[in-house]
Amino acid sequence: MRLFDWRSLAVSSLMVWALTAGAETRPQYGGVLHIALRAAPASLDPADSVQPDSFARRSLTMLIYDTLVTTDEKLRVQPSLATSWQASQDNQRWEFRMRRGVKFHDGTPLTAEIAAASLRAVNPSWSVSANAESLVVERASADPELLAELALPRNAIAKRNPQSAPSGTGAFHVVDWQPGTRLSLGAEENNWRGRPFLDAIEIEMGRSFRDQMTALELGKADLVEVAPDQTHWASQEGRRIGNSRPVELVVLVFARDVASSDEKLLREALAWSVERTSMRNVLLQGAGQPAASILPNWMSGYGFVFPTDADLPRARHAREQVRAIPIWTIGYDGNDPVARLLAERIALNAKDAGLSLRPTASAATADLRVVRIPLASLNPSIALANVARLAGATAGKESGSVEDLYASEQAILATQRMIPLFHLPVSYAASATLRNWSLRSDGSWDLAGAWLEVGKPMISKP
Repeated sequence: MRLFDWRSLAVSSLMVWALTAGAETRPQYGGVLHIALRAAPASLDPADSVQPDSFARRSLTMLIYDTLVTTDEKLRVQPSLATSWQASQDNQRWEFRMRRGVKFHDGTPLTAEIAAASLRAVNPSWSVSANAESLVVERASADPELLAELALPRNAIAKRNPQSAPSGTGAFHVVDWQPGTRLSLGAEENNWRGRPFLDAIEIEMGRSFRDQMTALELGKADLVEVAPDQTHWASQEGRRIGNSRPVELVVLVFARDVASSDEKLLREALAWSVERTSMRNVLLQGAGQPAASILPNWMSGYGFVFPTDADLPRARHAREQVRAIPIWTIGYDGNDPVARLLAERIALNAKDAGLSLRPTASAATADLRVVRIPLASLNPSIALANVARLAGATAGKESGSVEDLYASEQAILATQRMIPLFHLPVSYAASATLRNWSLRSDGSWDLAGAWLEVGKPMISKP
């Protein structure tokens, strides 16, 4: 198999969408940006593993906190809270020089000791220590992907105090926090990167896609999420839509390992019965890409070799080899209308193959469930390992080699713990006054340079 350079492939394929100001218009300071989100996180601490990963959570984290390093639009690692770094020859020991003059929102100077404590809270298996003005990470084995790991929002540096919420070094500080409901952020005047243009950001949480779009239409929100099946309609309605590359995996995950040869055949029958193309065309209104691989083709370079077409005769043949057919429950998030539609259609496909699936909103107790997993990183090894962990499988050997990556993905799929369905983009709609915002490569938004154009007339729909 030909060796692909995933970094070059991702650069050529990644489409970062931005709304930029015209040459004749200069950015303006001031204004309050209003955002609506479907997610309702109960914590703003990057180390809180109880909170599920989401594009919204990543966005919130990177408004308040910074990481040691970041990646630019070409996926090259760039300095952030660390100005430089050096790795041992075996990639087991990494030393990072901390940036001077940075302060947390509570006024505490950033130190290597605080940064080390922050990383240990998120990664208890790591050996992280401070050495004067440097931070040292030591791993039990070679870790050539450590820089990509440290750029993840979950590894953002936070100063934790038992008596108060964590403090960050980001462009915005917390003014008011009502967990799961509302978040008010204020511009950090003395931020080490420079003051942002926006004065404040008001974020409403737990809002349905319908409520978010209504808020945008009424001028009560400037940035909202758009459901996958609504992006085409919203574009036709003249909305300003931004789409990322497909960075979300929709997958069927079984609650346990295969217990018998009969169950293995039944899972195989289910996998061959799924009509991904018709679901994409009808239920998703053309959004996303049908997928039988965990990683999207634009990231791995080999996704196309996994067949996505349904094969009903093959599904029926596998099912006919089993005498007793159990009734499986297929769960979905009751607050996600797309997941519900997919679960119902998969149950119909399964029926055509002679299987019996009963959709339920009680996903926690279901035999299998429709899950939407944000890919953790554009580094395919990290993304694959994260999906495997969430699905209860083993990723196997991590390597920059596409051959090893492909073998690892095949091994995960061979466990039959999951059936990939689609790779979806992240979509947002913005008001006419929001300028110069962009989507990061991981699907989160970057508002560091965003500003609101004052006095821009509202454009009503015909």
